[in-house]
Amino acid sequence: MITFSIALAVLILGYFTYGKLVERLFGANDKNPVPASTLADGVDYVALPTWKAFMIQFLNIAGLGPIFGAIMGAKFGTSSYLWIVFGTIFGGAVHDYFSGMLSLRNKGASLPVIVGKYLGKGLQNVFTVFAIILLVLLGCVFVSQPADILARLTPDTLDLNFWLVAIFLYYFAATLFPIDKLIGNFYPILGGVLLFMAVGILVVLFWNQPDLPEMWNGFGTKYESNSIFPMMFISIACGAVSGFHGTQSPMMARCVKSEKKGRLVFYGAMVCEGIVALIWAAAATVYYQENGAGDSAALVTMNISKEWLGGIGGLIAIIGVVAAPITSGDTALRSARLVVADTLGFTQKGIINRLIISIPLFVITLLVLMTSCQHSEGFAKIWRYFAGSNQLLAAFTFWAATVYLCKVGKNYAITLIPALFMTMVVSTYIMISPECFEQPWYISYPAAALLTLNFLLVLLRWKYHYNMKFPKKSRQKTDKTIL
Repeated sequence: MITFSIALAVLILGYFTYGKLVERLFGANDKNPVPASTLADGVDYVALPTWKAFMIQFLNIAGLGPIFGAIMGAKFGTSSYLWIVFGTIFGGAVHDYFSGMLSLRNKGASLPVIVGKYLGKGLQNVFTVFAIILLVLLGCVFVSQPADILARLTPDTLDLNFWLVAIFLYYFAATLFPIDKLIGNFYPILGGVLLFMAVGILVVLFWNQPDLPEMWNGFGTKYESNSIFPMMFISIACGAVSGFHGTQSPMMARCVKSEKKGRLVFYGAMVCEGIVALIWAAAATVYYQENGAGDSAALVTMNISKEWLGGIGGLIAIIGVVAAPITSGDTALRSARLVVADTLGFTQKGIINRLIISIPLFVITLLVLMTSCQHSEGFAKIWRYFAGSNQLLAAFTFWAATVYLCKVGKNYAITLIPALFMTMVVSTYIMISPECFEQPWYISYPAAALLTLNFLLVLLRWKYHYNMKFPKKSRQKTDKTIL
């Protein structure tokens, strides 16, 4: 329990120390106007109370990621603690803060627009298509999983098809309605359920004092046969680093009341998710010691909740396992609408304009959903492709933030280091995974290292020419136009 307790304390401390450093480096200033006030439209640009914006952001980025991902990641032993803690503080929270604050400084722009501004219009076009595909795939996965669980828990008359239709209709409503009407009222409650479940598990951990492995005795029992690098860094995405978060942060960038609230809403929500992931990684470690690692993440979640929290815990687990993916699926498709709207420059205040974009998106999602239902491994394959693509999103977001910091003449190491690391993770995954090239380690690692080095050299070459063209004094005078 000593390693776990230290890891928990470091995560909390990270918000108050490194989070403050990141905020100061970015230069958050409450005197700057925010989109929620300058572009208020009553639909997507709506000023929300800070606590509500925090809870919505937390549930947007969380879903089942910090539970299922952490449970799967715990199979790699206590090395998962290191990734959750340091990945959250120096990676994921920085990623979420910059994606949110850069959006806030750019009129609430969606992630592809931000990437295009700092990495080029050509990459923006590719990134736009990539992001839409990714969000549609995520919407499909998070229709099927809760529908399957609900079909098993309800009478035969409410079969899988019924729940697929019901969830799909809810997604459509959540994509169209003003953010403060459905999501704004519904999410804080479900976010509270997710936090209650995590706090309950934490209390039981400290009460029972289970024999958790300590870091100085090695990385603990390793239940996963795959290599830690890169597989663990792909498995534990939400709760460490997740590119999906970059598609979600702009939604709250359109709702925060001031720039200084960004640290709580963006950096803080990610730290909170990291804490949830750490708790579930520890709980899963105890479960594996007693039962082995053969059960699915969903079954592990249900069993831990029932055994540790009793009947109420089992009920909360069911609510969480069903509601959490739904609350990621609906915002994924809402984000897809915003990405398309930003790309086309199409205002979304009127319901007709929202329907013009939403209907084609939902038709595509439905076609993918129907195709996947015809194959037993359909959704498993979608999820595997999503996992690697998700971290690729994170890498590009880090590179965009690095270019921004270079342009305004600030310390860019804070985003460059995680950019290099995530580029190495994704490159290695592409080379070594069976979904891609499936090459042996002695080919995959060197190839990924060379590609990562090439990215660094391209950045340094660009930075050299940029500095020659725009000396530091001239950049200081034009910071506001660069933002």
